[in-house]
Amino acid sequence: MRNIFKTVPGSRTLIAMIIMLSLAVITMGISVFADGEEALPADTETTAETAAVEEAPEETEAEEEDGTNPFYATIFSLLPPVVAIALALITKEVYSSLFIGIFVGGLLAANFNPAGTIDAVINDGFIASVSGSAGIFIFLVLLGVLVALLNRTGASAAFGQWAKKNIKTRTGAALATFFFGVLIFIDDYFNCLTVGSVMQPVTDSHKISRAKLSFLIDATAAPVCMIAPISSWAAAVSDYADGTGFSGLELFIKAIPYNFYSLLTLVFIVAITLMKFDYGPMALHEKNAMEKGDLFTSGTEHEAVEMENAGTKGKVIDLLLPIIVLIVISVIGLIYVGGFFSGTSFVDSFAGTDATVGLPWGGMIAVVLTIIYLLCRRVISFKDAMSCIPEGFKAMVPAILILTCAGTLKNMTTMLGSSEFVDNAMKNAAPGLEMVLPAVVFLVACFIAFSTGTSWGTFGILIPIVCDVFGGSGELLYIGMSACLAGAVCGDHCSPISDTTIMSSAGARCDHINHVSTQIPYAVTVAAVSFVSYILASFIQNWLIVLPISIILLLGTLFVIKAVTAKKNA
Repeated sequence: MRNIFKTVPGSRTLIAMIIMLSLAVITMGISVFADGEEALPADTETTAETAAVEEAPEETEAEEEDGTNPFYATIFSLLPPVVAIALALITKEVYSSLFIGIFVGGLLAANFNPAGTIDAVINDGFIASVSGSAGIFIFLVLLGVLVALLNRTGASAAFGQWAKKNIKTRTGAALATFFFGVLIFIDDYFNCLTVGSVMQPVTDSHKISRAKLSFLIDATAAPVCMIAPISSWAAAVSDYADGTGFSGLELFIKAIPYNFYSLLTLVFIVAITLMKFDYGPMALHEKNAMEKGDLFTSGTEHEAVEMENAGTKGKVIDLLLPIIVLIVISVIGLIYVGGFFSGTSFVDSFAGTDATVGLPWGGMIAVVLTIIYLLCRRVISFKDAMSCIPEGFKAMVPAILILTCAGTLKNMTTMLGSSEFVDNAMKNAAPGLEMVLPAVVFLVACFIAFSTGTSWGTFGILIPIVCDVFGGSGELLYIGMSACLAGAVCGDHCSPISDTTIMSSAGARCDHINHVSTQIPYAVTVAAVSFVSYILASFIQNWLIVLPISIILLLGTLFVIKAVTAKKNA
């Protein structure tokens, strides 16, 4: 059977579609059976209703909320994302996998009612997802337009040529990408798309695979934002901590030294770059890039699109100036939306900002100014500049589709009460595990973020629980908080349905599943060391001791992996 599937083109897609059709048939069968049982005579139905009214107690608030759905706030609430992620990794088809996961969520949310399933998927799923993510979609399109403009003028090619002369090694190109990612700590969305746009010519010129570029982007997006007090992530954590009795920003800052996953991820990038080795699926991608010049492994269709109609008049300044303008105006846009120009302090304006409004605000102005600047420089005609608008939109369509489906899948898990399920599970597990609870919190946060694809949603679920469980525990509270934040970032990194992961793929123009499959072994390595670190931190409770030990453990692990990999290759 395996050989048959290997020889049939698109067999994995076929399997996914067969599974989806099977679910539809089962749904209809259950629906027909249920309708048959409920077809009671009129007088019997009336009698039953009368008896129910007389004898049934008043519905509780919880019953009204979940509609007496037997799947609400149970382990089944996490089934839709698990199905979607498993199918995505098996079939390598992200769209069909996400849709099947959404369909399963709709079935459970509607208790296998066909009309209710369609209503849940369309109204509570896709429509709510699009309306909630519209600002990010606009920013994605604006970034796509900006990239198209820079490519059309030849500014990207000029930057690539400059990089060839001044950044002479692959190690230098990788480290330059890393340091540029660290500099953009304001917002992870902004980081993913900006770093990819700027550094892609550099990494391409040194034959660094797009999968490796995606990893460098993703690994310097959320982890950097997670340890930067002035960022959209710090603002989100502060907001979620409201009502817990603790200062959100204070919790965030004091948790930074214990945020082992974020800190160790940055150490991991530098170490593996300087050690000049890769392992897992990434090794194949890097080998193909170095030996064959194949940056994609799965094909070069992305390269053909992005090099189309490239001009020759652009200079390096024509790339750098628009990017600098974009960064500055986007920051201004974020603090403007947060109320900075209405008298709010700089920190509070970040805490109260909305990235889905502030980033499009800055992106729109930056694109308009860039078009005017390029026209004045006479490196592009007005007609060519306008043609870059649909071109930029088309480049971002895959990312927008995946984000829409991922947001819809998150809505399904919310409708099924996943947060209530996790809340109950954590509170029941807390007694007797006090000294290893930070490590447990880290694992739970990893699982939630991986299953739901949202680190911020994980914050919203776990931060109140952590504050409740560790309240009054002093240093252990900060360790528990950091475990929650670090686990959320880790799960977010590994998840194919994470918005940050999706935009890292978009920023690097890399196949999404290639990015996920090559990044998971790296993320799991850092996560394993982080898990051990949280066990140590629970007993030592001093980051000045635990953090150096964690770094030594990570470096030792990498040396062992390198030795094993070299022996295997030999």
